[in-house]
Amino acid sequence: MATASAGAVPAGTPHLKRTLTLWDLILYGVIVIQPVAPMSAFGVLYVAGRGHVVTTILIAMVAMLFTAISYGRMARAYPSAGSAFTYVGQEINPALGYVTGWSMVMDYMLNPMICIIWLSEQSHDYVQAIPYWAWAIFFGIVFTALNVQGIKINARVNAVLAAAMGAVIVIFLVAALHFILGSPHDGLAFFTLPFYDPSTFNASAVLGGTSIAVLTYIGFDGISTLSEEAKDPRRNILYATVLTCLVIGILSAVEVYVAQLAWPLHQVFPNTDTAFTYVAQHVWPPLFIVLGLTLIVANFGSGMGAQIGAARLLFGMGRSDALPKSFFGVVSAKHRIPRNNVVFVGAVALAGAFVLPAISGAAMTGYGLGASLLNFGALIAFMGVNAAAFVRYFLREETKRFWNFAPPVLGFIICGVLWWNLTTQARILGAVWMVVGIAFGAWKTRGFKGDLVNFDVPPDAA
Repeated sequence: MATASAGAVPAGTPHLKRTLTLWDLILYGVIVIQPVAPMSAFGVLYVAGRGHVVTTILIAMVAMLFTAISYGRMARAYPSAGSAFTYVGQEINPALGYVTGWSMVMDYMLNPMICIIWLSEQSHDYVQAIPYWAWAIFFGIVFTALNVQGIKINARVNAVLAAAMGAVIVIFLVAALHFILGSPHDGLAFFTLPFYDPSTFNASAVLGGTSIAVLTYIGFDGISTLSEEAKDPRRNILYATVLTCLVIGILSAVEVYVAQLAWPLHQVFPNTDTAFTYVAQHVWPPLFIVLGLTLIVANFGSGMGAQIGAARLLFGMGRSDALPKSFFGVVSAKHRIPRNNVVFVGAVALAGAFVLPAISGAAMTGYGLGASLLNFGALIAFMGVNAAAFVRYFLREETKRFWNFAPPVLGFIICGVLWWNLTTQARILGAVWMVVGIAFGAWKTRGFKGDLVNFDVPPDAA
């Protein structure tokens, strides 16, 4: 495992300028997660939770709030290495840190995969003459081609896109509320159904939906990587991480609440993966195109970023000889990016865009299975961060404080419950991935006695 120093920076050492305020950090977190986060997974959550999307979003928010506290506190100890695997490896055990890191590899590899699946489904809804497989090949090639060229979206463009997404959300909410209030309904009880529908409620189904709803919050941990650029990082990183989860959770709950009220009760969606765009069309037909294109832009940017992130992670493994260095540890001299890895991740993502829908079965779509698998790894990492925070701030402290005990323990338990309530198929496939990784790590380190893999993602070379 890579080590990280929490000590002071030696005098004369170049360092980043501390300019980011608390609100800058929150804005960054919201942009990374995206204000339209729950829309892509809305249909999958609706089916999995039997119509209780709002409830799944809010329960997931509680779990993420406790985990966010742990992330924020661990960022104090490791201000330059905001990674779950570093926290676990340094605070608990290097072998467990390796296991946490391997679970994160699954996340990185699956993120571009589910983006390709969603983009292909939505594009096929728009232009049905072009089949899903053709759209998947198109997006897989475009992602890879742009990333190989080292093309990335400017931070200012990200801010503009976030503002545009916000405007579209407002338009949708206004149109949906106008539609809902102008339609007949069964009194006040109608407005509580998204929280609790006695005809469909099932605790196991809601927990299963919640385990997928965690996807809405994926990315909040990225705030911890800005510790060296934040003003008063010991305070603001923690507050920003928690407040970002709170803002995204409330905004997401409002979006899906209004969407559920607008859609006819228990009516099947034409396409589960792109359900939110059909809700938008139902409340105001022009929104089918407007909101759909907004989600395409959001998923396109997310998919591109996820692919280069996965490529950098593999580069970190390659340069440390955990993977063949001659392939994975090479950087393109022209574009200064790990080109081989970009192509490799692109090929895996494209293959997955065909395999996941084929093996998902009737109960879940390919996107839903991919999201569940992604959360399989994410929830393991979140449990690891909570465990690391518990060890550092409770077990190792002479004074035992309730504040140091409750958040990490509750965060660990809730994440553990959600992890167990992932679909059986996701848990089996995820377990296979973990067994392969653990076996590889044990072989590489002679029973975890040698040096472990450096999972730190290299800084951007651009």
